[in-house]
Amino acid sequence: MPISLIDRLFMILGAVAGLAGVAAAAAATHVTGGGTLSTAADFLLFHAPVLLAIAIADHVGLGRAGLLRLGGVLVVLGLIGFSGDLAMRALAGTPLFTMAAPTGGTLLMIAWVAIGLSALIPRRT
Repeated sequence: MPISLIDRLFMILGAVAGLAGVAAAAAATHVTGGGTLSTAADFLLFHAPVLLAIAIADHVGLGRAGLLRLGGVLVVLGLIGFSGDLAMRALAGTPLFTMAAPTGGTLLMIAWVAIGLSALIPRRT
């Protein structure tokens, strides 16, 4: 069965998050000395496999598709807000936008709820 466009996007975005996480970890070690950039790297690296798992779960029919996909979108937006803000503060000394990190963190928490609910609510047939 061919993989859907949305699942391909989640796989690509998972790979991008992993790449960005490794790059941020290297920069945290060699440029900023750790701190908030290291936290941004950790969050990117922790959530990159989640995006890959969402793509696989959706492709093979595990969980409620809409909630899985919502969780994936929220993970992406949450990483942009949270990790993006921490990286901007560490590297440029300025926030991404007002309340970016708390908003991104909240989106990540909601994403985990959506992913969990996708396993509890039966898939439509």
